[in-house]
Amino acid sequence: MSADSKRRTMDELVQELREKKDHLRQGGGPDRLAKQKEQGKLTARERVETLLDPGSFEEFGLFASHRQSHFGMAGKEAPADGVVTGAGSIDGRLVHLASQDFTVLGGSAGEIHSHKVADVMGMALQTGTPFVFLNDSGGARVQEGIDSLSGYGRVFYANVELSGAVPQISLICGPCAGGAAYSPALTDFVIQTKQSQMFITGPQVIKQVTGEQITAEALGGADAHMTLSGVNHFVAEDDEEALHLCRRLLSFLPANNLEDPPRVPFDNNVDPDPGLPGIVPVEPKQGYDVRDVIGAIVDRGDFLEVQEGYARNIVVGFARILGRSVGVIANQPSVMSGVLDVNASTKASRFIRFCNAFNISLVTFVDVPGFLPGVAQEHGGIIRHGAKMLFAYSAATVPKIQVILRKSYGGAHLAMCSKDLGADRVFAWPTAEVAVMGAEGAVEVVFRKEMQEAGDKAARRAELIEQYRSTFSSPYVAAGRRLVDDVIEPADTRRHLAQALEYLQAKREVRPPKKHGLIPL
Repeated sequence: MSADSKRRTMDELVQELREKKDHLRQGGGPDRLAKQKEQGKLTARERVETLLDPGSFEEFGLFASHRQSHFGMAGKEAPADGVVTGAGSIDGRLVHLASQDFTVLGGSAGEIHSHKVADVMGMALQTGTPFVFLNDSGGARVQEGIDSLSGYGRVFYANVELSGAVPQISLICGPCAGGAAYSPALTDFVIQTKQSQMFITGPQVIKQVTGEQITAEALGGADAHMTLSGVNHFVAEDDEEALHLCRRLLSFLPANNLEDPPRVPFDNNVDPDPGLPGIVPVEPKQGYDVRDVIGAIVDRGDFLEVQEGYARNIVVGFARILGRSVGVIANQPSVMSGVLDVNASTKASRFIRFCNAFNISLVTFVDVPGFLPGVAQEHGGIIRHGAKMLFAYSAATVPKIQVILRKSYGGAHLAMCSKDLGADRVFAWPTAEVAVMGAEGAVEVVFRKEMQEAGDKAARRAELIEQYRSTFSSPYVAAGRRLVDDVIEPADTRRHLAQALEYLQAKREVRPPKKHGLIPL
């Protein structure tokens, strides 16, 4: 056979390969792809292309195929077995990902489908790169029975192996029901679009079992999980916004737990901000939005808030100070006076532990009147949930900086990363009050008898309140006890934080050898 005929034969084989790949990349076919678009959703491959840098995607397992022959599966084609897996870059940084294809068997997870996902997660772990899972699936592929269930198990196990080693982000772009919902819950962040729902048991099952009637949106929609359950961390209008949020989130994070977060070009201005002191009222009971304080301090006012609609009495999120990523935790005086409750404690604790796992310094802004009193809170476990914050801050070995803006009372003072819980720097504004409780409440306890005997009770009460406040609540008292490192001018807060973060970059901390501590549940 001549060289020309061999070349022609190779050309034919290459053309056949191209045709096969083009066919498989069509997923469930043009009609199903069109239907996906009609619903306002991107296809699985469009999501990958939008998320990654152009031309960077390398696919694994395009030719993967199920091996089932029961219940109509014999000879049934399922391109890529309903999930696109591979690697690519985001802003030049490597990530691994899986994107479920709803046009192929409803994106259902069968044996091979799940093995593909678990395998690419293993690659993320081996290379020390983030893993992104784009969920759009009807759930388990029931035709595959126990093989489907086993596949889910592999994915869950991989989620736990990756936890704390590389960042994991789940995007919920369509249905995510039954066991499928547990994988996102095991990841670090969940971004959910308003076109999607996620739940363990759907409305029909709930109606059959309990008699309760509810729509899929009210049960597992993005707003329900943001405001009620706390399952998701970000809500996006559509796929495009969700993918943008994912890229933005990753920009704050290191590739893995052995690296520091990337330092980006920054605004080097640390001059005093004359507008900052005016944000926080001197009157301790007057509300304000602590996000205005954060925005005035961090680089370019850029603050990515996490779980914005859940437990709004505490604010957590990512920002940068002189280009360095920081995790911000702040009481929110405009919501419930910034008090700590069950949900706020859980929200903050998990965020603190994530930042500690991935070498992100913690900056805590304090204006807290205490833990929320009440029967519901006590029976809801405020003791164990509040203890999570004590545990999370105490266990954190990253640089920890506390800024006391105004009130810092009682156990909540400790729970917001006090000096005694290992804060490396504690700064206080002149408006700060550090005490066991507010002066008004303390007077009722300490001077009860004297109040009863006073002629002009109102005047005497005001006098005693001022006496207690000047004796115990002043920031200078706490500074005298070395519980506050410095009382600073509010306008200079950014400069003090930038300097402290610079000096603390070389921080090393020795802890007693043990497998791990036991966080309160």
